[in-house]
Amino acid sequence: MSSEMNHSTTIKLFLPEGDAKRLRTAELSNWSGKAIAAPRTDINLLLEREELSKSGVYFLLGVDPADGHQVVYIGEAERVAERLKQHKAKDFWNAAIVFVSKDENLTKAHVRYLEGRMIETAKEIGRYKLQNTQASGAKLPESDLNDMEVFLDRIAQLLPVLGSELLTPMTTKNSAVTKELLYKCSIKGADATGERTPNGFVVHRGSTAVLNLRASVEKNGPWIVTLREQLTGNGTLEEDRGFLRFTKDVEFSSPSGAAAVIHGGNVAGSLAWKNADGKTLKEVENS
Repeated sequence: MSSEMNHSTTIKLFLPEGDAKRLRTAELSNWSGKAIAAPRTDINLLLEREELSKSGVYFLLGVDPADGHQVVYIGEAERVAERLKQHKAKDFWNAAIVFVSKDENLTKAHVRYLEGRMIETAKEIGRYKLQNTQASGAKLPESDLNDMEVFLDRIAQLLPVLGSELLTPMTTKNSAVTKELLYKCSIKGADATGERTPNGFVVHRGSTAVLNLRASVEKNGPWIVTLREQLTGNGTLEEDRGFLRFTKDVEFSSPSGAAAVIHGGNVAGSLAWKNADGKTLKEVENS
């Protein structure tokens, strides 16, 4: 996605039912798009919306009961309401977010392109498990392609306001900012880099963790055992030359959680993570 979404803007939220957890709409200043979001309990209200008679893209959001991971189905349709009716039979989702154009300029080719790009971006970011990974896609003229990339940026900008960070990158792409926020965690030859994020702490792809857990971890940190088993089980951590290597960026809820996986046992993340000047995360944040 382009840098468009980094620009400041005004968001207009409307709560038709007077409840922020129920059906709501969202718009951005100087943008032709519109978002309509609703919990599954408001699906009938959502289907009655005039906007859903148009072409658009949509997200069906839920949680996998087997492992607690967030899951999503990303789709497109020329008449969104008709397509959502077909998805009533799917039981994994508990919320829907729809994006349409207020000027009705979204064509079938446009929404097919957006669907493909959203699936591609969501897979790359890796916050959600995708229920569908194949998209029909579409080729667009250069001017249309640019317009749809801007539309995609706006979708990514609005999604967190509506309760989903599906298209929000885990780490910043600005090299100057990354250098300023970069922290390292090293233990017994394992070396990891990471950074603070609004949701916690991200360990970067290519970082390594110790292969073996501490003897005391079963008693003092059984959650670390469970977490490392999950990460190795889904391929996020892979054994490599006597260490466990991160195959992708991983966001943890805290610096301590991230450091514990790397150390193979409990550790204070505020002390384990240090910047290029050797200052601990605690020292930096308390300065």
